[in-house]
Amino acid sequence: QVQLVESGGGLVQAGGSLRLSCAASGSTFSMDAMGWYRQPPGKQRELVATIRSGGSPNYADSVKGRFTISRDGAKNVVFLQMNSLKAEDTAVYYCYVRRIGYSPYWGQGTQVTVSS
Repeated sequence: QVQLVESGGGLVQAGGSLRLSCAASGSTFSMDAMGWYRQPPGKQRELVATIRSGGSPNYADSVKGRFTISRDGAKNVVFLQMNSLKAEDTAVYYCYVRRIGYSPYWGQGTQVTVSS
């Protein structure tokens, strides 16, 4: 099992910034990708950004140029720096981990609210 602990959500004005963190612990061997998904109010969960071990990051078109994902492989921590936030970025953000040969793991979610 992999345990995920997220932090960094909150309320921010449009144009502001937030940084999310997610620390993975437990059976972290064979972790392949880490990343973030989000679920806006009344909508389905959607990809925000992912990053593979030694690979390039992958972003949703809606966040390209504004969000940056990074990973500390030694500490099994993934970060999401969110700049120029918009009201439409309001959502519950979920940390995501993929282990080779296992179903994905999800964090408990952290609320990000952007006021316009």
